[in-house]
This record gives sequence, C-alpha cells and structure tokens, in this order.
Amino acid sequence: MAENVLIIAVQKKTDPDMQFYYLIEEIKSLTETAKGNVVAVVTQKRDQPHVKTYLGKGKITEIKALIESEEIQLIIANDELSASQMRNLQDETGISVIDRSQLILDIFASRATSNEGKLQVELAQYQYLLPRLHGQGLALSRLAGGIGTRGPGETKLESDRRHINRRINEIKRRLKTVVNQREQYRKRRNLNHIFKIAIVGYTNAGKSTLFNRLTESDSFEEDQLFATLDPMSRKLKLPSGLVAIVTDTVGFMQDLPTELIAAFRSTLEEVAEADLIYHVVDASHPDQDQQQATVIELLKELKADHIPMLTVYNKKDQLDQDFVPLLKPSVLVSALESDDQNKIRHKTEQMLKEIWSRYHVLIPADQGKRLQEYKQNSIIIAEEFIEAEEAYQVEGYLPEDHPLMRH
Repeated sequence: MAENVLIIAVQKKTDPDMQFYYLIEEIKSLTETAKGNVVAVVTQKRDQPHVKTYLGKGKITEIKALIESEEIQLIIANDELSASQMRNLQDETGISVIDRSQLILDIFASRATSNEGKLQVELAQYQYLLPRLHGQGLALSRLAGGIGTRGPGETKLESDRRHINRRINEIKRRLKTVVNQREQYRKRRNLNHIFKIAIVGYTNAGKSTLFNRLTESDSFEEDQLFATLDPMSRKLKLPSGLVAIVTDTVGFMQDLPTELIAAFRSTLEEVAEADLIYHVVDASHPDQDQQQATVIELLKELKADHIPMLTVYNKKDQLDQDFVPLLKPSVLVSALESDDQNKIRHKTEQMLKEIWSRYHVLIPADQGKRLQEYKQNSIIIAEEFIEAEEAYQVEGYLPEDHPLMRH
C-alpha cells in the first residue's frame, strides 16, 4: 500500500515562482517514483527556512490538521533538513519526516541492480546519516518507548556511530576493488584507442531510450525518474563504419545529494574519460533551460566540461511551438524515429571531421587487417584500389594522437 505523503516546501524570496513550481512538480514525481501517494502540498514564502522547524508556527498548525484529516503517514521536505529540524518536526507532528536527499537516496536504493550500484547507494546513505545520527537517534528512542529506549540513548548512538564508520570503511574497501577493475577495462579501451561516447542529461530526458535505439540494446527505459542507475556500455556503428563505445549514465538532477555525487564518482568518471558527450535534453520540458544549466554545472564538477559535446534535443514530437536551441552544436530529434537516430549518427561524424585531422594512406592489398583497423577507427571519406600499386588508397579523419596517424 502506498503511503500517504504530505510535501512541505519553503519558497525563498529569491526563488522565481515558475522555477519553484517546477521543483514542487519534481518532488511530487520523485515521491510517486518512490511509490508514495502525494495527498497535499504545504508551501511557505520566507527569507530563509525556519532554523528550528523549517516552516513557521502557523504552518505547523496547518500541517497537524492535515495529518489528522488526510491520514498522512509521512512528511517529505523539499530541502535538505538539519538533524535538529528533522527532530523538531517529528516531535511537533508525531510522524516520520524525511527530506529531498533521503527521498532520492531511497529511489536509488530501490533501483540499484549491480553489486557496485548497491554498494555506492549504501555508502551514500551511511554518509548522509552519520552527521544526522543525533537527530535520528533522539527521535527513534522517543518513538520506540519502553525500557532501554528511553532517554537520549547516547550509548546506543555511539555504538551506531562506530558500526556505521566500520561499515563505511568496509564498503569503501570493496568499492576500491570494483573501481580498480573498471580502471583496468578503461586502460584496455584506451590502449585500443576505441572511440568513447558518454550519454548524459537531466533525469527523464530520454537518455536510455536514445541509448537503446542507437545501440539496439535493451537497457531499462521507463517514463520515471532515475530509470538508469548502473552504467551500461554498448557498441555503436557510425555511417562511415567507425565503431564507438557508448555509455549510458545516471540522470542528473538539481540539488542531488552531495553524498550521491561522491558515491557515484567512479561511475561518472566514465563521462570524464569520454571523447564525446551526448547531452540529451527534454525539448518539451518548460524548465529545460534550468535543467541544461544543472547538467553543465555537474559536468564542470566532474571536470568533463572540456570534452566536445553534441546536445540532443529530444521529444520534438511533444513540441507545440518553434524550438530555439540554447546550446550548439545540436540536433532536434525524437529518439523513437529511425530517421532522427541517423541524423544523430551523421551529425556526430560531421563534428568529428571538424575536430580530427585528415589523413591519406596507401595500404598494400595483402594488409587486410590494417585496412580493417582504419575502417573501424576512422571516418573514411574515400577508398580506391590502385592496380599499379596493388594497394588501397584511403582518405579520412582520425584523432591527432591515434597510433594509426604514425604509420
């Protein structure tokens, strides 16, 4: 049974009305993704959230009435709460309170499928919980009641803290092994000079749909937030025959918990290692400017903002007016249409021709393997068999630092 949820949010004086509205819509979607039933939303305009209870006294009274009349079981705050705000709100209302970060962590926990994904989410949850243990501990000891749970329960808190610290160290140790394995794969790919594309974008922009259609694979795609958690890599063949490895990544979002970005750092390092980025944007989303800014900001954090980027404006079938792209180079597509998928492939090659260097080689007819290497690793624009030379004359484009450029 879905829990009845009340969402609470503070709109600061500096928050534009429309942007605040979209953030509320987003947290409602997040709650539904976590299988919660949003019964009501209580908002308050303030200079800053109330330091003790997040919302002011009047709003707390309003919330208490709603809990009673609507049988609310859980309160979710749109901002990150301090331990004392969470504790005070729970004391005032008598029901559980979580914040936006915990909600996102909860969704990640339910979505992680690989061993690495599960470990990363667990690490993020513990790192989030650690500084808030005191607040949680007091609330829990009070709610549980009975002998051994009354009072502040500091000794239990201390053992919890020790247990969590031990667990964090254990997870970090296990993750290090996984990261080392990933590093080995990455080194091998770099040695082979395989062209790498990373797909990034705001959550629910259609990254997985595009990934699946371009690579003809079956990564999880659904009209839900954070459908993809564990990165997947597949081969993509471009029109000239050039083979690329494409990696689908977790969706970005405004105010992602810092613990989560830290926990998924190794996964997101795939982005920083890419030769090209596909930035997928939901062109039909009213708040797409802000969503694009969020992704660009996160790419900066990942030190991936120097990598060439093609912005793929998706969901053109849902547009009802002329579209003006914010970022360039770009393509406007519907990920579901094969013509548009080809448009992306061709645009990719066009971009690479501008970045890469032109080459001109003569390959003896008995060196078929070498010819194949050029076909897989470069964009060939001309290929001719010269009988007098008994060799193939090949023209095309390659990265300046590619070993084939030294032949």
